[in-house]
Amino acid sequence: MKLQGNIVDIKNKRIFKGEVTVENGKVLNIVEKEHDVNHYIMPGFVDAHIHIESSMLVPSEFAKLAVKHGTVSTVSDPHEIANVLGVKGVKFMIENGKDVPFKFNFGAPSCVPATYFESAGAVIDSEDIKTLLQNPDIKYLAEMMNYPGVLFNDEEVMKKIAWAKYYNKPVDGHAPGLRGDAVSKYISAGIYTDHECFTYDEALEKLQKGMKILIREGSAAKNFEALIDLLPVYFENMMFCSDDKHPDDLIVSHINALCARAISKGMDLFKVLQVACVNPVAHYNLDVGLLQKGDDADFIVVEDLKDFKTLQTYINGELVFNKGESFIEAVTFKNLNNFNCDKKEVSDFRFESSTQYIRVIEALEGQLVTNEIKSDAKKENGNLVSNIENDVLKMAVINRYQNQKPAIAFIKNFGLKEGAIASSVGHDSHNIIAVGVSDEAICKAVNLIIENKGGICAISNFEEKIIPLPIAGIMSDEDGVTVGKQYEELDVMAKTMGSKLNAPYMTLSFMALLVIPSLKLSDKGLFDGTNFKFTSLER
Repeated sequence: MKLQGNIVDIKNKRIFKGEVTVENGKVLNIVEKEHDVNHYIMPGFVDAHIHIESSMLVPSEFAKLAVKHGTVSTVSDPHEIANVLGVKGVKFMIENGKDVPFKFNFGAPSCVPATYFESAGAVIDSEDIKTLLQNPDIKYLAEMMNYPGVLFNDEEVMKKIAWAKYYNKPVDGHAPGLRGDAVSKYISAGIYTDHECFTYDEALEKLQKGMKILIREGSAAKNFEALIDLLPVYFENMMFCSDDKHPDDLIVSHINALCARAISKGMDLFKVLQVACVNPVAHYNLDVGLLQKGDDADFIVVEDLKDFKTLQTYINGELVFNKGESFIEAVTFKNLNNFNCDKKEVSDFRFESSTQYIRVIEALEGQLVTNEIKSDAKKENGNLVSNIENDVLKMAVINRYQNQKPAIAFIKNFGLKEGAIASSVGHDSHNIIAVGVSDEAICKAVNLIIENKGGICAISNFEEKIIPLPIAGIMSDEDGVTVGKQYEELDVMAKTMGSKLNAPYMTLSFMALLVIPSLKLSDKGLFDGTNFKFTSLER
């Protein structure tokens, strides 16, 4: 196969008219050659850190959408399904990904469960990590979220890191807000990436201390604007990632959009493309071609170098996307799940108290971090209830692996004026998480999730809507376009019910993620993520 176009040679920082020859899945030759073609041929994009499960799609369906945007590869942490199903879940992701022409690069989940302050469906210990890292399909030790374990030399944590070093595989970081001597110690343990920086100064300090910083722009956490001005100087040590991306967003764009935004700010094309294409391949030692002679033929054809509209995507020389049509086929797979709780009663969501003030989680737009604020307690017959007028709503997390009493808290900024929303996508243990205007509405939403053994739903005064997620309670068995449209409808419904959040379901899914400060809720209770201990709802 021969393909003509304007060749984008990132390595040598030049663009020239040329012809690419592909044979047996490899770039056989690239030569300069005059032609009248206006499009550009360049390396494909790599998402340097993503949880495929957050798209609510299995890997094969994720790939079908990603190639439309010129993505040829991902660095994928399967810890979402691992928290539900353990090593069996990791193997499911690998095998499903192998069934399609796309370059998934899975890591060994380092924190399953993320903490022992919550109930997960499985445990992956250091011996499991050793076994996983021996597998050539496992490229790295995935994000070490237990940074307190690193700082205090937790034996099991250090064993996991030691095995990654033994097998010469990188260790991914996760240290939101960690600064000073603490981050220096974290780095000295052998952890050299972080995708959790949410301020310029934090990212700058970590870069200066030798870390590689990932600029994250997902469906909930959006750090592009805060960090992008670091790229012109630190482009050799930065990457782009999504972390978590819902299907409706994936239908629209992927890493290509981050490149377009960077270019619109006047940034150097080759620096931007090094961040988007080259750096992940080099850091993780990926088997992904970079449009050099002898490389795997992983490249894309784009309309221009401003918007990066993808015309064609090739992986190992195979045309997988062409002018609007993805050629990645649906594959068959067996549904796996772990869902073992009974339906709840309205009385289960009562929280009797005589307190005057309560601790409230303040959800922040575009961030995974939260604030702790103080609010007046609203009571009815001794039961703490939602205060719709002040937008302080009751929230619950329910253990889905066994029957336990729901944990209760209150949250601000969801803005619901009626009903409730709920989800069994609750990072990282994926218990059921719900927020609503009344105990009755919360109970109804939670039970709809339980009836379907997983999903995301909305209950209004007039209707109920759910997207079933039968695979581990976090992924659909439908195609990406179908799930994307279903999610878009659900998102509109939540906003019609009053939510002002850009991505209410994605934000909701992180309100049980204890490893990100400052106040979160697990199935075991309200958690102070700054001091890493439980705290009281009553204040």
